Amino acid sequence: MKVHIIAAALLAGLSAASLSGAAQAGSFGKACTAEPREKWMSLESIERIVADHGYKIAKSKVKESCVEVYARDKQGTRVEFFIDPTTGTPVGGDWKNPS
Repeated sequence: MKVHIIAAALLAGLSAASLSGAAQAGSFGKACTAEPREKWMSLESIERIVADHGYKIAKSKVKESCVEVYARDKQGTRVEFFIDPTTGTPVGGDWKNPS
């Protein structure tokens, strides 16, 4: 009986962990834009938009159709944004609740 309870608890924990990992993955697997690169903003312009919203940028890079930005908020908490490179807005979240 104990084995069944432990197995059920372990399975529930693994399921919850996999779901939380998927939620934290934000935009991975989803396109941020379908627009051609000629219509994209520069990485520097997107960094400026993120900084203008009060974040200190640690690293940014283009990843597939998104700009991925790693930053810290005003409290020093690490945040990650997936930015649509045509609009400069977060995908799958907003400025207060990053993806």
